[in-house]
Amino acid sequence: MLEQVIFYTILVAFLVTVLLSPIFIPFLRRLKFGQSIREEGPQSHLKKTGTPTMGGLVILLSVTIATLVMTFKFSVPSTETYLLLFVTLGFGLLGFLDDFIKVVMKRNLGLTSKQKLLGQIVISVIFYFVFKQTDRFNPELTIPGTDFSVDFGWFYLFIVIFWLVGFSNAVNLTDGLDGLVSGTSAIAFGAFAILAWSQSQYDVSIFSVAVVGSVLGFLVFNAHPAKVFMGDTGSLALGGAIATIALLTKLEILLVIIGGVFVIETLSVILQVASFKTTGKRIFKMSPLHHHYELSGWSEWRVVVTFWTVGLLCAVLGIYLEVWI
Repeated sequence: MLEQVIFYTILVAFLVTVLLSPIFIPFLRRLKFGQSIREEGPQSHLKKTGTPTMGGLVILLSVTIATLVMTFKFSVPSTETYLLLFVTLGFGLLGFLDDFIKVVMKRNLGLTSKQKLLGQIVISVIFYFVFKQTDRFNPELTIPGTDFSVDFGWFYLFIVIFWLVGFSNAVNLTDGLDGLVSGTSAIAFGAFAILAWSQSQYDVSIFSVAVVGSVLGFLVFNAHPAKVFMGDTGSLALGGAIATIALLTKLEILLVIIGGVFVIETLSVILQVASFKTTGKRIFKMSPLHHHYELSGWSEWRVVVTFWTVGLLCAVLGIYLEVWI
């Protein structure tokens, strides 16, 4: 029965996205919700100017429908299910506001960094205090592949904030090439679906596969050459969602491995900025890292497939460390 629920959750999420996108994309185009491309970015990206963005709205709708419909079919949605949807939709709302300001109000930077950070922190704090009331709450961090753990007590609140804010922004930074985040997030959420299943956290597993089905459906339209971008609406939501899954399954540190592509992309930006400010020299031709490879002569498709492959290897390593060691 449960195996069927998992299969149908992926199928429902995939179909909802695939069926709604052909309706939604022309609607975005009519509203002139087109992507603005930074002039300082790779010149090859300028041709993408005007491509409809904010496609993350379809992902959010698909994930919500598939999760609730299939969870109600299997049982009654748990507190964890609602927490997952709360964080995902909350971060998605922040992303939507950011996209809306950029695209509609023509303010290229969207929300200010302080406004975005404040919103992320508020959502993270609400998540923490609700999560703290559940039976699954545990303020310990465990090193993957070992029995070593540390109880952080009340300081765990700051870990929650750091994880949610950090990974939402990490996925957002990675979303710079056609299909890059769609593919890497499908792999990462798939890995967590397996791990949640192994812990008998079936509600978390159902949500995870709902995301997998949704982003795979979105990939049909987001693969190179992209007909639509997910925008911050999608990338911030996906980052918040995967961090929430890691917190609920107590696999926080394992997220650094499974989400290795997101971590590497973020580190490339940090290193680039630090190097330029301290030495005046750049380590990479451009950051995030995917732009470095583009400017090194790689085709966009080659960069994306390579990063997908790295993401898959990271996911396999993460599952291996948790399940077989």
